[in-house]
Amino acid sequence: MKIKKIILAFAASAMLAGGCTSLDMDPVSDITDLNYWKTPEQFDSFVFGLHSRFRSHSWNMFLLGEARSDVFGGIPFGGEATQGMERFPYNTLNAENPGINGFGDLYQNINQMNLFISRTIHTEVLTESARNYYLGQVYGLRAYYMYQLYRSWGDAVFTEEPSLGFEVGKLAKAATPAAEIFEQVKKDIESSLSYFGSDYTIKEKKSLWSKAATLMLKADVYLWSAHRDGGEGAARMAKNALVDIQNNISRNNLDLMDTFQGVFAYDNKGNKEIIFTIHNELFEYNLWNGNNDLFPQADYLGKFYNADGTLINTSVENNFGIMRLMVKLENFRKFLPGDTRRDVTLKDVYNKVENGKLELVGLYPHKYWGVMNGSTRVRCDDYPVYRYSDLLLMLAEAEVLLGEDPAAEINQVRQRAFGDAYDASTVGFPNQEVDKDPADAVLQERLFEFMLEGKRWYDLRRFGDSYVLDYTPAESARLLWPVNQGALTNNPLLKQTVGY
Repeated sequence: MKIKKIILAFAASAMLAGGCTSLDMDPVSDITDLNYWKTPEQFDSFVFGLHSRFRSHSWNMFLLGEARSDVFGGIPFGGEATQGMERFPYNTLNAENPGINGFGDLYQNINQMNLFISRTIHTEVLTESARNYYLGQVYGLRAYYMYQLYRSWGDAVFTEEPSLGFEVGKLAKAATPAAEIFEQVKKDIESSLSYFGSDYTIKEKKSLWSKAATLMLKADVYLWSAHRDGGEGAARMAKNALVDIQNNISRNNLDLMDTFQGVFAYDNKGNKEIIFTIHNELFEYNLWNGNNDLFPQADYLGKFYNADGTLINTSVENNFGIMRLMVKLENFRKFLPGDTRRDVTLKDVYNKVENGKLELVGLYPHKYWGVMNGSTRVRCDDYPVYRYSDLLLMLAEAEVLLGEDPAAEINQVRQRAFGDAYDASTVGFPNQEVDKDPADAVLQERLFEFMLEGKRWYDLRRFGDSYVLDYTPAESARLLWPVNQGALTNNPLLKQTVGY
């Protein structure tokens, strides 16, 4: 993704004087809007800009998708103050401490998507194929954003009309019921697929939305429905969406990487396992907007030890974070011996205790290793949203719901995870203890495969409220997120989430 395109893209959405609303939409100038949409390049730049803003929302999306799950918990080993972030894994969010304000700023981009759709549907500037591809992308993006709002807050404000000029400051609209938001997500998905037609092209190192991304979203949405009241019909819809991807994209362009580590290699961005990713690059943009709340500080890390008893080398592990959230120690121990995903995903930190024995005291992400810029490690890794192992495990999930055998898909993922240590008779499905319940097997595999990819809380929610309550300290009445007081003040038609 070229930075010059990102800068150009939102020239059409320059801020005017005036305050923000409870939806945090950027107002769009009527004057600027009238002078835009004149050339194909302007449409192209705007789509790049939508993806750029998606990237700027990646940290909030990560928090929404994982921070409240069983991935995190405990006191950071370096002794930093958690500054309220412990409320995520302890699930002690409340109206005064909502964790995330302004609906994660997601409405900023939804408003821009509304604007793009309204200006693109009837344009004569673009060829029909270009117009349709862009609309396929943006309807898919809007469905993804609305799905985040649905899963996080339930009821959500929705409008298809872009707010222009000062009108955005007057916006006061009640939330649409969650069930209607869910149906809108499905409607946008079908619009996206219709506009894409038979075009399965994935562009820009897979950092731009594509038909395959929409089909992955469709599978996710219908699995959510299947676990609730959609039954076999919804599970079949999910499976068909995933098989559609397999049948229409060559294995040369979409397959598992040979090694788990290879998926995240900085020098192999957009590799064959990626379906859609948030792209970051050295000197351009860092992972999660440069947020370092999961990483320790180098100035104290050097007094701790590696698993082999050697001091941690801070010239290699030169982190410049301030750890507010730490991965729970028990998650390191959950991996079976030989599972390569453990050491790719997590860095284990030890203290020496009596008789020189080592005690595990800390964990932090190693999945996003970044790249060295001189003596500094820069985390400018891509952040995958959908990849092929996700397709396989969602396919396994659909098969479990349909009463079919998920062994082939689960074992493809496990075989890659264990490599030369793979033994079908011991770690292959259905031979692990967890495999007695195939649903539990899929859910555990997703934990090992996607830890730190912003999926675990959503996975627990999708499998059902009982899973959330079993794995986290969340209360049944507070599985959604509270609305911050500022949003309620600015939009008096909004109501606080039930339970708060």
